[in-house]
Amino acid sequence: MFSRFKKPDAADPKPALRPVAPPTAAAAAPAPKPAAPAGGSSVPPKAMLGARPAAVPATPEAAAADKEKKRKERLMELKVELHKRLLENLNLAALEHASEASLRTEIAEIASEALSEMSVALNKDDRATLNQELYDEVMGLGPLEPLLKDESVSDILVNGPQRIFVERGGKLTLTDITFKDERHLLRIIDKIVSAVGRRVDESNPYCDARLADGSRFNCMVPPVAVDGSLVSIRKFKKEKLGVADLVRFGAFTEEMAAYLQAAVSTRLNIIVSGGTGSGKTTTLNALSSFIDNTERVLTIEDTAELQLQQVHVGRMESRPPNVEGKGAVTQRDCLRNALRMRPDRIIVGETRGEEVIDMLQAMNTGHDGSMTTIHANSARDGISRLENMVAMAGIEMPIKAVRSQIASAVNLIVQASRLQDGSRRMVSITEITGMEGEVISMQEIFRYERLGVEPSGKIIGRFNATGVRSHYSERFRQWGYDLPASIYEPII
Repeated sequence: MFSRFKKPDAADPKPALRPVAPPTAAAAAPAPKPAAPAGGSSVPPKAMLGARPAAVPATPEAAAADKEKKRKERLMELKVELHKRLLENLNLAALEHASEASLRTEIAEIASEALSEMSVALNKDDRATLNQELYDEVMGLGPLEPLLKDESVSDILVNGPQRIFVERGGKLTLTDITFKDERHLLRIIDKIVSAVGRRVDESNPYCDARLADGSRFNCMVPPVAVDGSLVSIRKFKKEKLGVADLVRFGAFTEEMAAYLQAAVSTRLNIIVSGGTGSGKTTTLNALSSFIDNTERVLTIEDTAELQLQQVHVGRMESRPPNVEGKGAVTQRDCLRNALRMRPDRIIVGETRGEEVIDMLQAMNTGHDGSMTTIHANSARDGISRLENMVAMAGIEMPIKAVRSQIASAVNLIVQASRLQDGSRRMVSITEITGMEGEVISMQEIFRYERLGVEPSGKIIGRFNATGVRSHYSERFRQWGYDLPASIYEPII
């Protein structure tokens, strides 16, 4: 029985099974009635899970909810015990070469035999659920696995073992999925970070990683996380959203798309600005679709998320220090090296530190058409953020020189925003036109105008041109993108 993936030393006769309290009340002799605690009703111990409660719920809905809760607790207890037995019996090294079908069959056989020895009877649905969860525990990420497979979920947020939230359609909701306890959650975290050669413990309580499917993973564990480990997973989109998709979803208009196509194709330097979850990376991906296939593009990211479709793309990813605190490769290191690799364009996933100096230098020294993202609330705030990052890099320059460098390097700032109803919009497209004294001069070309709110909470608004003609209209015309003057005319 289940010999294909059994450990070499786990031969018959079968190892003695750890005694476990059956999850049902079926036993050789009736168990004595537990004494009621002082001042309260009796509470069934874990060994009596599934026994009839002392107090009958007042309503059918409450009774159904109580029954469902006890069923899940019962399955959780069984899953924990069966998982221990799987780890004792399975040869984990042999699982790497096992097919999914054979492994599922093996797990089902081990679970069936163990349930028989524990005198536990489950219906067909509960048995299928238990077998799937056991497979996820052995080969996947346990309770997180069904959420990772759910295409409607964009973010998974874990606040301790009992509270798992997901984002669907821009709205956060609490799920009924839980971990057994903190140790269970820490085991899944360790499984994720060890797969990419990283670690988390008390001395290094946080970590960035990437899942096998490309999803971005971040965790923080106790003692820094007070109420249990914190996990956030930004799921990787298997199908990249193109410009046509974003126009259809209402992120921006066809006129704005035509303008952005001209801006990217004529090699303007573009910064995508916005807050967390506002769609900066999605916008950057969409803009990159306008890059010609004949150009050599290098991407630099902390966690590789960009999905460029061009033929000639070189991808780089920074690396944190090892256990000894050595071996770190920063975005600035990657950027400096990229300048020696004959790029036509450089795309930095997110500029957040001293690499801003090298990014501005690249934009100023022949690498036109480069793009990056920054965290900022508006185009003007984005300029201030660039100034602050230059100061944080420790380079002492007069503020006028810094602003002059920014004004000559950056041509366009695209502002993305996530509205209160969860929708993501390109709320502003702003051009940088030069310097006026010590101030960087800017002009807004398109903006999103909010008109009201529906009773359901949905934001009512429209995209509109400001009436200002693009500063780069002549450049567009020379490159063969003669945009009609009508796209700059505002809607009255």
